[in-house]
Amino acid sequence: MTWLRLVLGYGSEMVNATQQTRAGSQESVAASSSTSLAFAVLLIGNATLAAGPWFVRMADSGPVAAGFWRLLIALPFLALLAWRERSGEPLPSRAIVWLVAAAGVFFALDLASWHVGIERTRLGNATLFGNSGSILIMAWGLILLKRWPSAKECAAVVAALGGAAILLGRSLEIDPRYLTGDLFCILAGLFYTFYILFLQRARAAAGNWMLLTIVSLAGAPILLAIALALGEPVWPDDWWPNIGLALSSQVIGQGCLVYALRFFPPLVIGMALLTQPAIAAAIGWFAFGEAIMPVDALGMALVGGALLLARSSKAADPARIVDEVVSDEDDEDRSP
Repeated sequence: MTWLRLVLGYGSEMVNATQQTRAGSQESVAASSSTSLAFAVLLIGNATLAAGPWFVRMADSGPVAAGFWRLLIALPFLALLAWRERSGEPLPSRAIVWLVAAAGVFFALDLASWHVGIERTRLGNATLFGNSGSILIMAWGLILLKRWPSAKECAAVVAALGGAAILLGRSLEIDPRYLTGDLFCILAGLFYTFYILFLQRARAAAGNWMLLTIVSLAGAPILLAIALALGEPVWPDDWWPNIGLALSSQVIGQGCLVYALRFFPPLVIGMALLTQPAIAAAIGWFAFGEAIMPVDALGMALVGGALLLARSSKAADPARIVDEVVSDEDDEDRSP
């Protein structure tokens, strides 16, 4: 009977091993399909965000007023998503709300500058320079971490400066008004840097949709005040561009990125980001006759490569920077 027990025991082990293999295979397939879905969502999010400048151009309200409607129209959707995301969790503290509200002020200034720039330069340039915050965050991270840049980070800075010089020179050559628009978009990138840095400190205390809701609540009045101060028409005759801007940029675009961020490292996110200026440039070409010459493509490639390198740098990740700085401070406190 001993041999029978051995055979039965071996058989049960084989069955268990087979079941574990099948379960592992099913988990692997599920993980693969989830990653594929997340990548598709990431591309959709970038594509819808790239359409934002086109909606700004099409809006018959002023460019800053279009930013106001972008936040206001999206608010009910964001609030609903925030309510579903919270699922019984306590509301963020007053300090966190004030911190996120400050981020909302910088986001409003970012949108105001960027939308004014969109009206005055080519869509491809506007999208590239509007995303220049990645390079600025990397520079800030290097300063905070108190270290010299690596070869990759130096290459990012050189590529950014070279590409920006080409694109700015081309804008000045085509029309001085384009140069003004480029500078407004670069200013938007600076404001966006402060927006990300303020928001990063609050991410651990509240969900993404809650943060976007508070940001929109804080930013909408700022944009309305700026639009009125500039004498822009605020109430549109045609609502579709403003509705399209709110849904594409603030709900679908941001929502897709929020979903996809947890699946991919910064390098993949940065590569997907490069689809935005390409799509925006194509829209500018077909909708507004903004032709892209070889020298323009070179400048865009340099700035795009700089953004990609910057996003893959540890110094461009505010969460890592905060962790390392706090760790260093703790080590200093423990030292005699």
